[in-house]
Amino acid sequence: MRKENIHNPYDISFVTASVCAKLEHGHNFFELAYIRSGTGRHILNYSSTVYHTGQLYLITPDDTHHFEIDTETEFLFLKFNHIFLKKSNFGTDSLKHLEYILQNANRHHGCILKNYADKDFVKPLVEAIHREVTASDFYNEDLIRQLVYTLVIIVARNIAKFLPVYVADATEEKVVGILQYIEQNIYDPKKLRAEHISDMFTVSTSYVGRYFKKHTNDTLQGYISKYKVNLIEHRIKYSDKRINEIANEFGFTDVSHLNKFFKKQKGYSLRDVKRGV
Repeated sequence: MRKENIHNPYDISFVTASVCAKLEHGHNFFELAYIRSGTGRHILNYSSTVYHTGQLYLITPDDTHHFEIDTETEFLFLKFNHIFLKKSNFGTDSLKHLEYILQNANRHHGCILKNYADKDFVKPLVEAIHREVTASDFYNEDLIRQLVYTLVIIVARNIAKFLPVYVADATEEKVVGILQYIEQNIYDPKKLRAEHISDMFTVSTSYVGRYFKKHTNDTLQGYISKYKVNLIEHRIKYSDKRINEIANEFGFTDVSHLNKFFKKQKGYSLRDVKRGV
């Protein structure tokens, strides 16, 4: 599979296409893809979702993706890397927090905009970037850079709202590491056992649960369950995977086992999600 690179802190392109110009590929950078117009499907990490005007996707360095175009589509592609983030005006703690949030987008396959008010904010922001990119005026580059920073912050806010707990800027680095480890291994129940996590992060098995709750205000198993069930619901709503495939993906013995877990956490069944209840 082809891997793309960029050699600048960020790169902006506005593309109009009637057919997919790129096959499945990966990156060594973050990429925002905004749909200015058009319809089709976005395939991210082998999960497919329908796209339409006004949707915004974040592809992380761990992802593979491509677009399948149904009607002529106008895209904004904004590529940026860790150098761009480090050159921003974020403090050290805020930068770590931002990078953590952006990296965790790779579990969310649909439109990244979860905050309703931000959907109306993003469109004029994208059009402002387009005007500055295509115009020649004083302070173009400075203004574009600030607009890009604003867009990245909006994306981070929307991802943070989707995460089961909000990680504060002052959260200890070890706790952030545990959170990231859980989310990276959410599909492997064996790696999520308290004794395994305690070994990974040099916290005693008897203390790791209290340590986690002290810094997140949530129990370790509670966090894992909430994060897992939110991902499952997102899969059901926005991917084309069957329920038995989702059950297998998350390590459940069968659909019945998954449904019992889901109903206990959410209070409604998998069938209710499918029906949009």
